Amino acid sequence: MGISIRAYARHRGVSDTAVHKAIRAGRITPEPDGSIDADRADQEWASNSDNPKVGTTKRAEKVTIKESNNDSASVLPATLATGGTSLLQARTVNEVVKAQTNKVRLARLKGELVDRPQANAHVFKLARAERDAWQNWPARVSAQLAAKLEVDAHTLHVLLETAVREHLQELGDVRPRVD
Repeated sequence: MGISIRAYARHRGVSDTAVHKAIRAGRITPEPDGSIDADRADQEWASNSDNPKVGTTKRAEKVTIKESNNDSASVLPATLATGGTSLLQARTVNEVVKAQTNKVRLARLKGELVDRPQANAHVFKLARAERDAWQNWPARVSAQLAAKLEVDAHTLHVLLETAVREHLQELGDVRPRVD
């Protein structure tokens, strides 16, 4: 007399459904009373079963994968990180992705996130307006300054325009870093 199907399933680390399937497929043979001789069944299981596929083992190591663009880390099964997946692992990854997506949506709703292309366009528009204001400044003030300084208005205008353009060129060489 052997052990029950459930006890053998615990012994193997599989579900009792897997043991029933193995019996139906003829990979293991139960005793006449329906119980399982664990030693003989282990040998039959090993000789009549294929090696397990990648990602189908019951227990998987956990691997931490850190995303490069933020400080959050995701804990994923090792077999997923190496390419194999089981249904449980796929569901786990799906739940992690849903949680991260919901976190981003919440941050956007709270106003903690901005649309990057929209922000870039806004900064570009502000910088262009600033540049245009500086380029128009010499024309507005050169005549007044020339009268106060008692110098030629055209010469002062040309000198101010040259100085402003050189300064704007220096400012244009600086590239802002947007992360």
